Amino acid sequence: MLKVHLNHETAPEHWADLQNRLDPGIRLSTGSRPPADFDILVTGEPTREDLTGNPRLRAVVVPWVGAPLATLDLMREFPHVALHNLPYNIGPTAEMAMALLLTAAKRVVASDQRFRRGYWSGEHPGVPGSVMLDGGLALILGYGRIGERIGLACRGLGMRVAGVRRNPILADEEYAIADLPALLPQASAFIVCLPHTHETEGLIGQRELDLLPPNAVLVNVARGAVVDETALYRALQARRIYAAGVDVWYRYPSAAERKLGLPHPPSVFPFHELDNVVMSPHRAGWSEEKEPARIAELSKMLNAANRGDSMPYRIDLDRGY
Repeated sequence: MLKVHLNHETAPEHWADLQNRLDPGIRLSTGSRPPADFDILVTGEPTREDLTGNPRLRAVVVPWVGAPLATLDLMREFPHVALHNLPYNIGPTAEMAMALLLTAAKRVVASDQRFRRGYWSGEHPGVPGSVMLDGGLALILGYGRIGERIGLACRGLGMRVAGVRRNPILADEEYAIADLPALLPQASAFIVCLPHTHETEGLIGQRELDLLPPNAVLVNVARGAVVDETALYRALQARRIYAAGVDVWYRYPSAAERKLGLPHPPSVFPFHELDNVVMSPHRAGWSEEKEPARIAELSKMLNAANRGDSMPYRIDLDRGY
C-alpha cells in the first residue's frame, strides 16, 4: 500500500475529488503532523523532521511549479528522497504574462484611472500613450513549458520570439544565457519566467535593465528575486524602460497576515506610486479551475508511483528545476 501525506489545507470537495481519482491501493492522510511512516510527502516546505526518522519516505512533491530555495538546499542533504514539482498551471501563468504585457504596453490602468476622472489624454505629455508590440521582439527568459506557451501567444500578436534557456535546442529561435547582452537591446518585450535558483537569483540587474531600449516592457511571472529589486524600481522610476507588469514580489505576508487579510507591502520601494507598473499579487496560477487541475495532475503522479512507474516532473537538485 502506498501511503501519501499532504500537509497543506485542502477543501473537503477537493479532498474527495483526489480520493476518487486515486487507485484503491493508495492511503491518504493530511495535517501539519505527518504519521510515523509514509512513502510520499506533498508539501512545498518540508522540514528536517519530515525527512528524518522515516525510512519509507521516497519522494517529496511540491504542489506547484518550481521549489523554494530553502527546500532545494534541504533536499540536497537527503539525496535518496526524490523531489518533484507539479506544473499544473502552465496555461493560467502564460495568460497572466500576456495580460500584464498588454496592460503595461497600452497603459491600460493609468488611462482607465484618468478617464474615470474625465481626462482623455495622458498625464505625461512626453510619454507615449502606448507602445506597439507588432513586429517587435519578445525576449522570453526561461523557455520551458510556460515560456513556450507565451511564445505562441506573442507570435499571434505578430511578434518575433527569442527564447533563452540553459540548453538551447533550435538555433533560429533559442539562445543561451550568454546571448542576453546582444538580445536585450532588441527587445520590445522582456518576459521573465525561469525558475528561481541560486544561479538565477539577481540574474537581471542594473546592467541588464540598462541594455533594454526605452520602449521595452518587462514582465515577471517567475520569482521576484530573479530581477534585482532596487534596479527594477530605479529603472521604472527614471523611466529608463517604458513599463513593467509584475506578478511576483520581494516581501510576502505571513500565513497569519494572509488569514487576517492584513495589508503587506510587496517591496521596500513604493512601486505602487509609479504609474508605469502594473502590479499583481502573485496570482498568475490562480483561476476557478486551479484546484481541480492541481488535483488531477497530482492524482496522475501518485497513481504512477502506486503502479511502479516513475513519477514525472522530477527536479534536478544540481540545476534547481
